[in-house]
Amino acid sequence: MSRVGIKRVPVEQKDRAQVTLESIGEAVISTDVAGKVTFVNVVAERLTGWRVAEARGRPIDEVFKILNATTREGVTRSMVTSSAEPHRPGHLPGCCILIRRDGVEIYIEDSTAPIHGRDGKATGSVIVFRDVSEARRVAEEMMHASQHDFLTGLPNRLLLEDRLGQAIALAERHSGEVAVLYLDLDQFKQVNDSLGHVVGDKLLQSVAERLQEQVRMPDTVSRQGGDEFVVLLQDVRSKADAEVVTKRILAAVAAVHSVDEHQLYVTASIGVSRYPEDGVDAETLVKHADAALYQAKASGRGCVKFFKQAMDARAVYRRSIEADLRGALGKDEFQLHYQPTIDLKTGAIAGVEALLRWTSAGRGAVAPETYLAWAEESGLLLPIGSWVLREACRQAASWLEQGLPGVSMALNASAIQLRDANFRNEVCRVLEETGLSPRSLELEVKETVLMQLPERALAALQDLRGMGVKVSIDDFGAGYSSLSNLKKLPIDILKIDRSFLHPVKETLDDTSIAVAIIRMGRSLRLRVVAEGVESLEEMKFLRAHDCDEAQGFYFSPPVPAEQFAAMLRKRQFSWKSSGRSRGSGAEASRKAG
Repeated sequence: MSRVGIKRVPVEQKDRAQVTLESIGEAVISTDVAGKVTFVNVVAERLTGWRVAEARGRPIDEVFKILNATTREGVTRSMVTSSAEPHRPGHLPGCCILIRRDGVEIYIEDSTAPIHGRDGKATGSVIVFRDVSEARRVAEEMMHASQHDFLTGLPNRLLLEDRLGQAIALAERHSGEVAVLYLDLDQFKQVNDSLGHVVGDKLLQSVAERLQEQVRMPDTVSRQGGDEFVVLLQDVRSKADAEVVTKRILAAVAAVHSVDEHQLYVTASIGVSRYPEDGVDAETLVKHADAALYQAKASGRGCVKFFKQAMDARAVYRRSIEADLRGALGKDEFQLHYQPTIDLKTGAIAGVEALLRWTSAGRGAVAPETYLAWAEESGLLLPIGSWVLREACRQAASWLEQGLPGVSMALNASAIQLRDANFRNEVCRVLEETGLSPRSLELEVKETVLMQLPERALAALQDLRGMGVKVSIDDFGAGYSSLSNLKKLPIDILKIDRSFLHPVKETLDDTSIAVAIIRMGRSLRLRVVAEGVESLEEMKFLRAHDCDEAQGFYFSPPVPAEQFAAMLRKRQFSWKSSGRSRGSGAEASRKAG
């Protein structure tokens, strides 16, 4: 009995070991000392496509066929372990592919260890490996996501920098040239504001496809964010080569884009820099292309500008003033000045317009026409506009608390504010917080802006009017609105553009346009206000033709809040005793705020 028991122990151990190897989640193959397969577990059968009965006795390199994923060269087991140290475990080179029996390729990781007998001599080897295809796919997707724009699938800023660096190195070795095209879509925000971000995103995807169609295989089209793209042109022989591509791109972008049920038209502005003429590193080339882009947009949009050294200084100035603007709100560098509107029948102050002024700690007083343009370019016009709304309403409420006469507080509402979906709610919130009656607030909208507002923004203005907020159409006459359009617009006040008063200074006969506007406004039951009044003659002319109110340097320039409060205490302006008259240049700068 004891002899039988001794013989059964090794068999039980062998069965237990096989069960264990069949149960683990990794593939296992064992070989003899000659490299012939002796065992394949279930997982290895599935991954290799070889059943154990078919694989046993075959060379390991036939059953376990491996390729280097990078070079596609075969990898044999002799390459895994060193012949000098056969007793040490080994590993396949990184990134290897198992060619399954049916030809399917699987990415794997493995380790190999020798099998030793009781005497310490190698009797074979065991290979343990696992399928890492899914893990590799996830890693590749994560790598791709980190280097590509999620919306368009184009390379992002990170990948562009890498490719631009490689292109510069290649151009340096072969004495070649590289061109960087910085592209921005003109007025793209209007698409987002009027049709929504879904349509805007689809338009960006359409533009991205067209850009790729206009470049060669080695070139790179990258999205930098928003509506900005950068195109890298490799192996450029001359400036003329880059010009040809920019013309193709402008034409391709300008062609109609069919997005859902919309037929959209958009143009682009492009700034171009070239290696080595405009810079010898990626950062400088992109910066100089951006500076050229700014000049292209300032030149009327829809055009191309190549970098010139003078642009760099302007770009530095632009970045500097943008940085100062960003800090101006936090440093309380903004303030409002107030200019009265006079009732031409009584001489009483009927209203007041709030005008923004900026006194920078480092720059002193900055002209409105300078900083407002930068604010719009840098996306700061919305927070600045919010500050103006809150401060103007607070000041109007403060004057009422002081017992001063109530006047209508007018402030300019920019296109960016009006297109903002939150604008109506913001106005309501500010009125509630300050305690100012909606009837004491007037929103000035330029005629050209009002005519281009989407239905949603016009509806929001109509809602505010229903609450009592007044809406005026500013600089009327500059946009050539038709009478039928005026009837449809949500407006209460018509403000005549100051340019129509200039003829009054030359000859009182050349006034037909101003008279026609006054009559049209009165026929539509709108209050008519003349802006930019600078002389007694202009004021008399307006009174004679029944204009309701007037505003301008003849009555008063914009003044600080304390000074305007003193005007309110007097309650009335006497033009009979006033002989003031200011030049048109000063008045022209007034409305920039």
